[in-house]
Amino acid sequence: MKNTKALVLTFAEKCKNILASNWQGYLNTIKTDAKGSKEDIYTSKVKYLFKKGKPYIWVPENDLHNVNTIIDERGSLAVTSPIPGPLANLMRSVRKLPARVALTGDVVPLKDEKVELATESLRKTILSELEVVRHASYAVSGVLSSSSISSKSRSENLLEVLDGGEPYMVYKFNVRSCTYIDGNGGTHEVDLEDIDASKADTLSPFSEKLIDGINQSQARRRALMLFCFVYLNVNARDAFMLSVDRRGFDVLGKVPSLVTKDGFGGFQWKELRFTFKDEARDIETFCRLLVEMEEEALKNVKSYSGLG
Repeated sequence: MKNTKALVLTFAEKCKNILASNWQGYLNTIKTDAKGSKEDIYTSKVKYLFKKGKPYIWVPENDLHNVNTIIDERGSLAVTSPIPGPLANLMRSVRKLPARVALTGDVVPLKDEKVELATESLRKTILSELEVVRHASYAVSGVLSSSSISSKSRSENLLEVLDGGEPYMVYKFNVRSCTYIDGNGGTHEVDLEDIDASKADTLSPFSEKLIDGINQSQARRRALMLFCFVYLNVNARDAFMLSVDRRGFDVLGKVPSLVTKDGFGGFQWKELRFTFKDEARDIETFCRLLVEMEEEALKNVKSYSGLG
């Protein structure tokens, strides 16, 4: 029997995975003018790369953040877990928010030589991720290619920073505090030492296309419904992949709700957790373990019905 603590990620690991899986966030800085810092907050969407425990942020040259941070370096960065395609539409319809990370800290401009190093690191990261996809097995390619055209990988989105179409200022975000906000709005302060000690999953940069590829396929969604029945004894009417990590995945399932006063039962969308027998070190292992779960679930159903 596995230690149950090992089956779920810590809040620090969840934060690390969200930061490693996304490529954009909302940066907040304090508005300034010639007289100094103001109380008002200025917010805009920025691109970033999470590297060595810190976000490195690319801010367009004409953005007000570049003026604000000259006077006051304090800022905050909000990043959500990837919620692509039909999953995003579903979550909006049921008024459910994605898990997210809120960071506070200092937005520090990089000097010329450091900018070059950050840009080169970004280039290497993009090329590395594109190489993983290029050499992916048939099973992985099948999932990724099922995702919608609008669902781009992290590397594809970050390529825009390197295309030279828009000049950027580059900043290092020195983190002073980290908060994990779950899907129900609950906040959890995370110790920075725990953040430093934890590692992001290697499959995190591919999680958006992985989630969308599964959710765009009716066959794979039926497999998620089968998982609900076989592994959790829950009769789900529909199911969507919600998040993925090295220890398993979370599903948003449409499951029976309690019987109401008039005697009728309805359905509600509920988060359900599934864990792997082994850790998924990479995207290849994740897809292989998912296929193994599907095969095992089908065998169980056949044995229930006397067909095995």
